[in-house]
Amino acid sequence: MAAREFAVRGRVVSASHLLDDGVVSVVGDRITNVQSFAEWLAAHPGSPEPAFEGTVLPGLVDIHNHGGFGHRFDTVDAAEARAAAEFHHSQGTTTVVASVVTGAAADMVAQTTVLRELADDGLIGGIHAEGPFLAVARCGAQDPRFLIDPDPQLAEQLIAAAGGHLRMMTIAPELPGYPTVAQLLSEHGVVVALGHTDSDFRSFREALRPSGFGDLVTHLANGMPTLHHRSAGPVAAAMVAAAAGDAVVELIGDGVHIDSGFAALVFATAPGHVALITDAMQAAGMPDGEYRLGPQSVRVLDGIARVPSGSIAGGTSTLLRCVSWAVTECHVPLRDAVCAATAVPAAAAGLTDVGDLRTRQFADLVIADDDLHLRRVLRRGQWLS
Repeated sequence: MAAREFAVRGRVVSASHLLDDGVVSVVGDRITNVQSFAEWLAAHPGSPEPAFEGTVLPGLVDIHNHGGFGHRFDTVDAAEARAAAEFHHSQGTTTVVASVVTGAAADMVAQTTVLRELADDGLIGGIHAEGPFLAVARCGAQDPRFLIDPDPQLAEQLIAAAGGHLRMMTIAPELPGYPTVAQLLSEHGVVVALGHTDSDFRSFREALRPSGFGDLVTHLANGMPTLHHRSAGPVAAAMVAAAAGDAVVELIGDGVHIDSGFAALVFATAPGHVALITDAMQAAGMPDGEYRLGPQSVRVLDGIARVPSGSIAGGTSTLLRCVSWAVTECHVPLRDAVCAATAVPAAAAGLTDVGDLRTRQFADLVIADDDLHLRRVLRRGQWLS
């Protein structure tokens, strides 16, 4: 049976193309061409013209996501994890890296084993372990009872459980044992993400140099000392590293975790090295109420999730809403905001078939209106909505 062929026309905005009137051609689950409508017409004389559908973006890529629509990724129930992924797919995030939070070592390994099945099936883009090698002083919503210094044996167990799908691990670089575990992760192709840290400027900057293993900064400004002009700390170090091209910094673009002015500063300082994330948890897409994140209970009030200590416990937004926030509230150019939710995080996580609209990429795309409200989602060549 021949693969299905079709074309999607609209305003194309991606890392590779910026077309006021463009056409994305699809065969099966892959993109075969992206061209202007005039070029498409010349190549298809006599063919029915595709209708102009709106703004066409690459399928969004969220590399830090704990769940949504009442479902969690920190679970041993594969059906629950699958439902969390499918919710975000339906909202335009066609690639999700599923994050597990700090918990008992055996629980983290078991959860990673379950997520491996979803990654094998292509439902998620990989796995992110946020912890347990994090600073107690900056634990945030991570349960401090289970935080430990970097342990090569546990790292190896998580790597093995993931079966090649452990994309990232967040780790505090000032902890004893960091260099050993960071090197181990790098040798297995796992991105070393620095975060939940109490490090100073100099140490954090060194950890983000090419010889320091760190490639990514987990939710910049959250889970680390506040930026101050007499104590610049890891926030400034991360921004300097990103500006130099030594790192990518995550920003939770929900308007809760960071101020719009701070986000504008980061985008201006390190263009092309900012990854928008949701840090979404179980309550994303759900009403206020009681939820869970790892071993801890979470209360959501006015859309803001907090653990009993008062720390913000992940996000309740979707990635398309984060893109909209960056454009409307932070005045980030649309293409820059789109790349921060597509090409940049895909490259940071080592995902090669997603994040752009170009030949041979997966046919993942989002159609939105002029205000970035969702209209349709295509994933792997299949319409989800």
